[in-house]
Amino acid sequence: VETLTLADGGLDATLSRIKEQIWRVFPKDKTTVAGIGISAPGPLNPTTGVIYSPPNLPGWHHVPLKSILEEEFNVPVYAGNDANVAALAEAVRGAARGYRHSIYLTVSTGIGSGMIIDDHLLLGHHGLGAEAGHMIMLVGDRVSTLENEAAGPDMAYQARKRIEAGEKSIMVDLVKGDLSKIDAKILGDAAHQGDALAKDIIARGGYIIGLGIVSLLHLFNPQIVIVGGGVANLGDMLFNPMHEAIQKHCIDQAYWKDLVITKPELGEDVSIIGAGALVPTKGGVGRVSDVIHTLNN
Repeated sequence: VETLTLADGGLDATLSRIKEQIWRVFPKDKTTVAGIGISAPGPLNPTTGVIYSPPNLPGWHHVPLKSILEEEFNVPVYAGNDANVAALAEAVRGAARGYRHSIYLTVSTGIGSGMIIDDHLLLGHHGLGAEAGHMIMLVGDRVSTLENEAAGPDMAYQARKRIEAGEKSIMVDLVKGDLSKIDAKILGDAAHQGDALAKDIIARGGYIIGLGIVSLLHLFNPQIVIVGGGVANLGDMLFNPMHEAIQKHCIDQAYWKDLVITKPELGEDVSIIGAGALVPTKGGVGRVSDVIHTLNN
């Protein structure tokens, strides 16, 4: 069952819609239900199931979603933030299947991440870990983050800023002179048409993402890094400088020599599959390989 969230309707209306959709597929014999898995925007605490204040869910301030749904359906409920859930899905049925150490990055309007380390979803003390997009960077004399330097909106901002400073670009024609309409898609379209400014901005973004990956390689030494999201569709223009940064700045080639960097496999089904995998892993605490073994049997 697929439906719109319609989050602008407020907390109570959104909760009612969530319950309604679950009841539509909930079996009469609830003993056949092992649990309910929820993929939700963060920040949230997967242990308590409390959703804090996600920017795209107005009115959701410290909402105990797990408790609310367990009271309604009387079965265990497991919640995870969408990036962690995507990482779990790719590990169970996607590009990271069979790997014990994997990192998932999604690069679009922001940069989200999820990590499988030693066959377990990395959660941290309060379940708030693995936020790679918020790694701190010093850019010139300015403190910034990976997300604020390399996500789609920042690349678009860089384009507008440089055009306003006098650089030439076909992006001006693509948006008919309205620079406020420059976004990651316009940037990509211009780059594919050979626009030098667009290609330079994308290369910068790819290089910065590569620097972020270097830090992740040094910290976690994964076998595979999956890079998804709309910005990742820019392809080699983004991935080539990413590889360049990794090979240049890792302290040893052992970190990247047999590293797999690839795109995700699961597409739009990633949240559904990952939410389902939250149940047998007890919210990501259990071993991913056990889920794969169960599915195979």
